[in-house]
Amino acid sequence: MGILLDLIYALLLVVFSPVIIYKMIRYGRYRDGLGQRFGALPLRYGLQPVIWLHGVSLGEVNALAAIVRELQSQLPDYRLIISTSTDTGMAAARRLFAPTYSVIRWPLDFSLVVRRALGRARPDLVVLMEGDVWPNFLAGCNRRKIPVVVVNGRMSPDKGYPGYKKLGPLAAKLFNRLTAIGVQEEVYAECFRKLGTRSEKMHVTGMMKFDTIEVADNLPGQDELAGAMGITSADKLIVAGGTGPGEEKLLLDAFAKLRGEGKHPAARLAIVPRKPERFNEVAKLITGGGASVIRRSDQPDGSAADAPDDAIILGDTMGELRKFYALASCVFVGRSLVPMGGSDMIEAAALGKPTAFGPHTFNFPQADDLAENGCVRVADVDELVATLDKWLDAPSVADQAGKDAQQYVLSQQGATRRNVEMICGVLNRKPALAPGGIATDIIESAENN
Repeated sequence: MGILLDLIYALLLVVFSPVIIYKMIRYGRYRDGLGQRFGALPLRYGLQPVIWLHGVSLGEVNALAAIVRELQSQLPDYRLIISTSTDTGMAAARRLFAPTYSVIRWPLDFSLVVRRALGRARPDLVVLMEGDVWPNFLAGCNRRKIPVVVVNGRMSPDKGYPGYKKLGPLAAKLFNRLTAIGVQEEVYAECFRKLGTRSEKMHVTGMMKFDTIEVADNLPGQDELAGAMGITSADKLIVAGGTGPGEEKLLLDAFAKLRGEGKHPAARLAIVPRKPERFNEVAKLITGGGASVIRRSDQPDGSAADAPDDAIILGDTMGELRKFYALASCVFVGRSLVPMGGSDMIEAAALGKPTAFGPHTFNFPQADDLAENGCVRVADVDELVATLDKWLDAPSVADQAGKDAQQYVLSQQGATRRNVEMICGVLNRKPALAPGGIATDIIESAENN
């Protein structure tokens, strides 16, 4: 099986090599850590045990921060190494974890590369954030008797599950190579079981996003952002965050209806697209429709925007979505009016903002619970306009919706600890009872021997 996979990988590498080489030359992609991608990881010296934690990209790496802190607290005798696959993930990993922890590139899934990587790193446990399960890597760990666990795992019934189901018995073989699987929701656990994953491997531990997200009413830097974009306390800012293709036009039409006939003259709209490569496209869409646009990239902190009060604000910088949310009177979370699975609605809820999203949220099963705890799911643009109109007309109703959503976020915290307890069990350790404690070895009694 490994030889067949290697042949498939080699064929794909040949097919896509022109694109890869072009991006290496044109954008400098894939150059950093190239040797590590082929297994040349830093050599492990000494006898200190090692836990290898992997987050494929930016979001997963950010989610690792809480579990790294908890593992270091409970298992201080272990050394931690962090890996990632993408450039954005590497930048985040270095910012969050270096130089305290070793930060490396995830190796390609060729048999020889995996063998070399595992031989050099010699981990005692591998932790995969959300999944990113590779068959040759798992097979290599199994041969070396290295336990592999998934934390914060998920598998969409509408997207991930149908793809794995096509693999037939191979899917069960793949997932049963994992030692333990901690999933965010029972619906994900059921998907794994239906694929043939053994039930004893499954643990419903909750979503770690609830632990890592900051629950607050104000954020550092939000006032500077407001000043630069000309947002005043009198404005009623609607923030559409994480939007996708085909959605911005719908939102511009919805905003025009809200501003029509002078009903909400203080309403303003900020659009923050999900992907940075779409910033210019969305700016052209706004101006093409006859509206003015204020781009965040043109208005750094300390500047003052000079634009009409109905100008559309475009959040075209990275890492500032939550600051926009903090300034909002109400929020719409994008990629949900179009069938793209939704963007993260937990961030807005954690800031206590009245939050709406569309019908397409298959990437976030938590959306169903949020819709019962302050947030509003709308079926289409007309329902979105009606919801925003109600919130703008009745600020007290909007405030209560935001508080209810924020309380729900607080009630869901604790997934990080449950995942660490699962990891401790795999390592034959008893988790500490109180925060800051150290996990202890489980000593079996003579009766059990």
